[in-house]
Amino acid sequence: MKILKGISVLLFMATCSLSAQEISNHALGLRLGDSDGFGAEISYQKSLTRDTRVEFDLGWRDSRNFNAFKIAGLYQWVRTIEGNFQWYYGVGGGLGNVDFPGDDGGVFVFAAGDIGIEYNFDIPLVLSLDFRPELGVVGYDGFSDNFDFDIGLGIRYQF
Repeated sequence: MKILKGISVLLFMATCSLSAQEISNHALGLRLGDSDGFGAEISYQKSLTRDTRVEFDLGWRDSRNFNAFKIAGLYQWVRTIEGNFQWYYGVGGGLGNVDFPGDDGGVFVFAAGDIGIEYNFDIPLVLSLDFRPELGVVGYDGFSDNFDFDIGLGIRYQF
């Protein structure tokens, strides 16, 4: 019985690895979302293996109300659904700084998760929709001990 279970697990893993689609070596574009008031972020993805990659996002805000920036880094695992559809999940974190006129503001550090779905077109373009929960760890009171659930639409050029 143990041998049968072992063979079943090996066959399942082989099937999953055979259906894996290679991810692009590089992708650069925008991630459009709330991002806790930062709005659009510049987004870069770099593949590490056949089914893993890292993503770096930079968001900034320069307005009368406040000036701020936020940098996020995520390690992601990518899985094929069917055809050009893929889903991914990951973990990471980041840091940022907020400066309010007349207030001290400050630096903050956060932990983040990520889960999403993407479609790779036959041209070098990928569209994605992801959910990124962020938990403030330390720093500026407006962000530390704060939970934010960010939804973003990504559009990236692959090369």
